[in-house]
Amino acid sequence: MSVQTWGHRSGPPVVMGILNVTPDSFSDGGTWIGRGAVEHAIEMVEAGASIIDVGGESTRPGSSPVSAEEELSRLVPVLRDLIPSIDVPVSVDTMKTEVAERCIGLGISIVNDVNALRAEGMLELCASTGVSAVVMHSEGGIFDKADAVSGDVLEEVRSFLESRCEAAIQAGISSEKLMVDPGLGFGKSNEQNLLLLESSDEISCGHAVLSGSSRKRFVRNYNPDSDIDAASAEMAVRAARNGADIIRVHNVALTVEALRGSGLLRR
Repeated sequence: MSVQTWGHRSGPPVVMGILNVTPDSFSDGGTWIGRGAVEHAIEMVEAGASIIDVGGESTRPGSSPVSAEEELSRLVPVLRDLIPSIDVPVSVDTMKTEVAERCIGLGISIVNDVNALRAEGMLELCASTGVSAVVMHSEGGIFDKADAVSGDVLEEVRSFLESRCEAAIQAGISSEKLMVDPGLGFGKSNEQNLLLLESSDEISCGHAVLSGSSRKRFVRNYNPDSDIDAASAEMAVRAARNGADIIRVHNVALTVEALRGSGLLRR
């Protein structure tokens, strides 16, 4: 699958490397700052990442929102140095239109929005600039501790994603530039997370599916004897075998090795 034609759901999965430039992300807050963040991103690309996803605001359980100014103060110095240093698309993980606009100006290619492009002006911004976008499902508010989805989780997630993709297309975003994310860990039970991870075709709405289970709590439930990165790599393989197109992970090298070992990526 070409990273520029997201609507064509064919070919091997691609790996998206996570670069959190936050002080409080759930697994690596405060780890990647300044030049160290850029060097880590370069290492992820060398290890096989086809996209680097940079985030400046944590959405871990119990976290609090930050201002656009604070988010940009974390993102801008890294993006200025990173984008000219690598030859793969850079994504920004943000739900703020102001932040997305500034980052697009710096050269990012994808807006990865856990709020499904619902902020005022976000749809129009993505449409007018031609960037790709990830639309994610969440149960309740992003910073709330939401209960698990009641009823049929596949139908709930599919219906929500379909609605948001329709809104995006009506706003002028090309269908081929839309990706969907079931929002693993965002208001779902362990069982619902696993079902969604294994059901990409049922919730894709014809778009590429991003699967992001890396280091999340439910992963340990199904791999209690593995360390968190090994367990996450096992889940990545499981997701890819079940149709996930983009695998978002912290440990790129281990994930790529697992996907290659399973015959899902060429060496």
